[in-house]
Amino acid sequence: MKFFLPILLFILINLPLHAQVLVKGSVESLGESLPGANVYLKGTAFQTVSDQKGAFTLSSIPQGEYTLVVFFLGNKTFSRVLTIGPKDKVIELKIEMEEISGELNQVTVEGNNSDSYGIIRLNSVEGTAIYEAKKNEVIQLDNITANLATNNSRQIYAKVPGLNIYESDGAGLQLGIGARGLDPNRTSHFNVRQNGYDISADALGYPESYYTPATEGVARIEVVRGAASLQYGTQFGGLLNFVMKDGPEDKKAKVVLRNTVGSYGFLNTFSSVGGTLGKWNYYSFFQYKRGDGWRENSGFDSKMAYTSLSFKPNERFKVKLEYTVMDYLARQAGGLTDALFAQNPRQSIRSRNWFKVNWNLFASQLDFKINNQLKLNLRNFGLIGGRDALGNLGRIDRVDDGLERNLFVDDFRNFGSELRLIYNYRLGKQENAFLIGSRYYNGFTDRKQGLGSAGNNADFSFLNPQNLEDADYDFPGRNISVFAENVFNLSDKISLTPGIRVEYIRTAANGYYAGNTLVPDPDTGFARDSTFKVFEKLDRKRSFVFGGLGFSYKPKENHEFYANFSQNYRSINFNDIRVNNPNLVVDENIQDERGYNFDLGIRGSQNKKFNYDVSFFYLKYRDRIGAILRTDPESFRIFRYRTNVADAYSLGLEAFGEFDLLRVLEWDEKYKLNFFTNISLIDARYQSSEEQVLEGNRVELVPPFSIRSGATFGVGAFNMTYQFSFVEEHFTDASNAVRTPSAVEGIIPSYQVMDLSMRYCYKFIKLEASVNNLTDNLYFTRRAAGYPGPGIIPSDGRTFFLTLEFNF
Repeated sequence: MKFFLPILLFILINLPLHAQVLVKGSVESLGESLPGANVYLKGTAFQTVSDQKGAFTLSSIPQGEYTLVVFFLGNKTFSRVLTIGPKDKVIELKIEMEEISGELNQVTVEGNNSDSYGIIRLNSVEGTAIYEAKKNEVIQLDNITANLATNNSRQIYAKVPGLNIYESDGAGLQLGIGARGLDPNRTSHFNVRQNGYDISADALGYPESYYTPATEGVARIEVVRGAASLQYGTQFGGLLNFVMKDGPEDKKAKVVLRNTVGSYGFLNTFSSVGGTLGKWNYYSFFQYKRGDGWRENSGFDSKMAYTSLSFKPNERFKVKLEYTVMDYLARQAGGLTDALFAQNPRQSIRSRNWFKVNWNLFASQLDFKINNQLKLNLRNFGLIGGRDALGNLGRIDRVDDGLERNLFVDDFRNFGSELRLIYNYRLGKQENAFLIGSRYYNGFTDRKQGLGSAGNNADFSFLNPQNLEDADYDFPGRNISVFAENVFNLSDKISLTPGIRVEYIRTAANGYYAGNTLVPDPDTGFARDSTFKVFEKLDRKRSFVFGGLGFSYKPKENHEFYANFSQNYRSINFNDIRVNNPNLVVDENIQDERGYNFDLGIRGSQNKKFNYDVSFFYLKYRDRIGAILRTDPESFRIFRYRTNVADAYSLGLEAFGEFDLLRVLEWDEKYKLNFFTNISLIDARYQSSEEQVLEGNRVELVPPFSIRSGATFGVGAFNMTYQFSFVEEHFTDASNAVRTPSAVEGIIPSYQVMDLSMRYCYKFIKLEASVNNLTDNLYFTRRAAGYPGPGIIPSDGRTFFLTLEFNF
């Protein structure tokens, strides 16, 4: 006890001294003071806000080691270790904040995101875009071990729950993914973009993706669900944005050479060069790939190139120019009946089907930081392209008659412009963000359909170009929209994000199609077909307003409860109406689709140990467009009839979780052992239908249950990833037919697939290997009504790939 009093007196005497340390300083960005920045010592009650001159003061700080954090909306969070010693009285700091790039495609990767095994999430505000409370995923392609040479979507999108993936293109030439009960065909229910601008055939009138960027040249893929409609347009699926690579900022030139060989004659060469020269940044790549295909009568030859050039004279201004070209020719094996698939899925009974695509994309982007609170982004883009399809579209249960083939020729001429302004402002003690933007889009499609040659070669010329036998149409379209969203931070933990979008849409059609009727033959008296042209000129205009609201609650760092409601709208397109396809008839009075998306979930991550996102969703579809089976009263032929079949809903659970076992157990971080699981449970049904037979039926192309899981083992420069996928049986049409003679309708049986990929880096050399469909399962994911069918399109069996990469 005799020592207790002196010790107590010593503490009491020195405590005031320790409590008098003053931390002060200023916060700046681009040489200007930054008022309203949040400054605090992490894990303590010491916090303040910078004043109008950017100055701040934290007083009475005891000695010790702290983490000083500075946050200002629209800038990267500043963090540094601050050590206060017994002799310190005043510590002065000058903090320079770094802005988040003004580009839509910029993702800031911080802290826990930097070792994420390929999946992270978008920040609340990214450049001139708002993602607060929205369901989203970002796939970082440099951080995954997968077969990138073939754009293997089963592996690339394995950590995005709720997706239904078409696996009918082993070369990766076209991407087919759908979400929450939406058709995966050419990803037409997503707004598909590259670096923030549209790349589909016609975003308004024909939103199908014939071009998919080479994933070897892609830095990341952003997936934002239905709530993206407020900023990106009216697709129910949401946004799919491919962010291309830029040249490295610390090198004048970096060269990457990748060569891949694989099963069935597969060859892929990818070469890129990029770097920074003064105020200029550049990046270019060229990809060539070819293959014989897994099935008979299949093969492909593809060329793709991309180049970008950026000029950044200062931190406030940046301009970027981009050009993309793709050209490929593919021979298509056609579809199979159920019996033919069971007999031999590699066989083909169509030897004369070909598909050709030529794509030219142009884009420019301008980013201007007007001041610390206001940023502007302007993007202009255009497409000159086309796709030609040649072959026999007759029923697959009929022998090829060897006569003239069907030829479809589409030419696309589109251009658009999008302007965005984001303003960071202070309301009370909280920082908020207001986004406003406008978009102009003009689409034009020239579609021709007639008879092609009767041969076997890829001859894409009409027999009668001046008098087409089926159809000749122009499809102009125009879209003008204005949108706005605002992040209201009610406190440090709670935010509300309302949004609104105003749309004007005009779609038109001008041309003719061939009709036919039965007339008596003057010689025999029997009825015969008589064809005639039906000329028409259609013009449809409509304007509407829709909105949404997001809610976010962050109980602690890196953990969030989120909810979002947003209305959706999808306009019909005339391109689908006038196609003479013997397997499909379209209702002339088909109407636009309306509905909404609702999300409620929880997500988070912690110290590179685990990452999770579990959410419930409800998608309501009014006047859903689908296909039902009908019978021709004259010929008794069964055909698909495309119309507004009914209202529908999709209700489900999407869950994703991953963890690094060795870090959770706090073992040696030299090794990593990561496990992930992605589960989707969906109940999607028709309701309120005039077709009583559909009431209560399951919505087509919606697997009730799917799971994708895997594990990654890594040590040093070696990584190995195993993935497993299971998709439950589901239907392909609204009538829920189990099997039909044409094989266009029927079930997709349950299937499971396994993949194994490895990667090893040594200095400037990288070696990759993949075995896809490890157990050689025979399955299919698609029944096609038109190209590349009709009928069952088998997925590839077991294939092997080996890649050698050099970096200089």
